[in-house]
Amino acid sequence: MESQMTHRERIRASLGGQEVDRVPVSMWRHFFDKESSPDGMAEAMLDFQRRYDWDFLKVNPRASYHAEGWGLRMRYDGDAPPQMVQTPVQRPEDWLRVEPLPVDKGVLGDHLRALGMIGAGIGADVPFLMTVFTPISIASRLAPSEEIFLQHLREHPEKVLSAVEAITDTFSRFVRACVERGASGLFYATTAWATTLHLTEEEYLRLARPSDLKLLTAVSGADFNILHVCRDRNMLSLLRDYPVHAFNWDVQGQGNPSLMEGKSMLEEKAVAGGLSHREALVNATPQTLAVEVQGIKGTMVGNGWMLCPGCTITPETPEVNIRAIRQAVEAI
Repeated sequence: MESQMTHRERIRASLGGQEVDRVPVSMWRHFFDKESSPDGMAEAMLDFQRRYDWDFLKVNPRASYHAEGWGLRMRYDGDAPPQMVQTPVQRPEDWLRVEPLPVDKGVLGDHLRALGMIGAGIGADVPFLMTVFTPISIASRLAPSEEIFLQHLREHPEKVLSAVEAITDTFSRFVRACVERGASGLFYATTAWATTLHLTEEEYLRLARPSDLKLLTAVSGADFNILHVCRDRNMLSLLRDYPVHAFNWDVQGQGNPSLMEGKSMLEEKAVAGGLSHREALVNATPQTLAVEVQGIKGTMVGNGWMLCPGCTITPETPEVNIRAIRQAVEAI
């Protein structure tokens, strides 16, 4: 069936729980060989959108951009994932040196410039979202490992939370600037921390939720914010009252709800997900992926959902598989 709605109309209707001509779809990935510069990242994102005509574009910057302004250093090697070279926090006392940053200079300024290029190149019909990690997640990237960060957080919470406050202040200003550059909203990701594999629910409510809500308040007027709740055993149910328009998570992760279970839990909020990612997507055939898309459609009842992966797809994903998913959406 030929599409009757524009991308923006389709997203707006889906977020409102209204009928759509077809399910909205998007996928996202890294381009490691291009994302170390604002021009390269903008070029990669726009090319990816031109090739597949997604209903919304998730801007997928390098993960380290969040923390580089405070001294995180990475080494790039072609199209391989970058390797950490240096972190600014070694001892608990180092957290006290983390202060708010300007957002129009340095790495954050570079990314605002990239968003401006994406906005100018993508056209008014396609919403695009800037990927931003939660303040507690950004703080974790200042430490040498997740284990050391967790130790500091539990043994020296006042020191770590002073850094989280500076990060929240910085990124509250940054996300407002993202919307000013044309972004429709945020793809707001919890990474390793909204999961019971690392924190208890009580710890998340006490240590992470306040900064989450401050940052989301900064973009409360945006058109389209997604909360991405990462990893297995995620805390989707704990975060279901977050002020966002849609939720995304790995429905195939251990201990996570299915897409339909999440939709029932979240009630009027939209859900985005269902697709395989990582090795399952790499090793699939176009035929099995077409069947998978049909199966997801068959399990979902009503409106208010979008077809997306549960996390970033790998660069090794065959183009024929991505195209098979895109074509299967048009077929249903």
